[in-house]
Amino acid sequence: MAVTHQEIFDTQMMARAIQLARLGRYTTMPNPSVGCVVVKDGEVVGEGWHRKAGQPHAEVLALQQADQQALGATVYVTLEPCSHHGRTPPCAAALAEAGVARLVYGMHDPNPQVAGKGVKYLQDTGVDIAGPVLEEQARRLNPGFVKRHETGLPWVTVKLAMSVDGRTAMASGESQWITGPKARSDVQRLRALSCAIATGSGTLIHDNPSLTVRADALWLADEEQVTAEEVAARQPLRVVVGSRANLPEQSQLFNGGKTLLATTDSAAVAGSELLQLPGKQGRVDLVALLAALADRDCNRVLVEAGAELSGAFMAAGLVDELIVYMAPTLLGSSARPLLALPFTEMAEQRRLKITDIRAVGDDWRISLVPDNDGMGG
Repeated sequence: MAVTHQEIFDTQMMARAIQLARLGRYTTMPNPSVGCVVVKDGEVVGEGWHRKAGQPHAEVLALQQADQQALGATVYVTLEPCSHHGRTPPCAAALAEAGVARLVYGMHDPNPQVAGKGVKYLQDTGVDIAGPVLEEQARRLNPGFVKRHETGLPWVTVKLAMSVDGRTAMASGESQWITGPKARSDVQRLRALSCAIATGSGTLIHDNPSLTVRADALWLADEEQVTAEEVAARQPLRVVVGSRANLPEQSQLFNGGKTLLATTDSAAVAGSELLQLPGKQGRVDLVALLAALADRDCNRVLVEAGAELSGAFMAAGLVDELIVYMAPTLLGSSARPLLALPFTEMAEQRRLKITDIRAVGDDWRISLVPDNDGMGG
């Protein structure tokens, strides 16, 4: 069946709404990134994107810009308009009150508080509904928000830095620095996209990381329309996974900022909040950890850890994405491996799909996702 002019135009306008939504990806958490375009008589009369939780949603900002021209207009929004009172009034009601004639949405809201109710509300008020349009692209805007509401667990990204020979640290644990400054700056973007950053005791002992988003190290393009200072104002929750007995209490993580100690023990380290979790042989149940973080509205968790904890997430099938920074250097056969996965047979291998490869300074960033159709063999 031939594609109509209206379908082509709807796709173009939704693509613009998705472009707008991406502007909020560093600052909206735990809310989703949403973009909105208002069109009257074939012309764009209003645009908006959600900037920060508690501030006006994309639809409200676009309606404000459109003003009286919203009456009888078509509204394009990447996510179904909310229909409940949260920190702000429901957007579905605002659209109805503005007198819009048609709504085109990218995807349904997976939040059970909305989940089709926003679309139904507008249908009941006489608004013509079309969608989903560019649904897959709309879902990719908010992988953590979608996964948390659909499964009860956050989106998990494991970040690793390795040499060409697949090593992450010397046998002593020394690892600073394998990659160059541009790759390390790129990691600041991963942190800024995350609600929480998880690490283990080994990383604390050998690297003493701060796991913060540093404005002075974060590079943002002008077209992103947010400043590094604005992004760094929202710091992710820092999570240390491990036994209290193995943790150096003088770590940067326990001096300033908010740090959660996820452990099977019953006592916290000074400067941390205790999250006591079930475990086996003294090791934290990682599913229970992720569920607890989801309960705290964490959409995306970044794992910045050594081979043991990163390998444990992978072995448990809890990794949604791997970001590997490969440096043009060799660390030698006695250096530490990328992941602790004690496989002994080829049938145990875990296949991955490469989704992106690009140069970052002198290093390469490789993005991968699990290949669930090729887990072995």
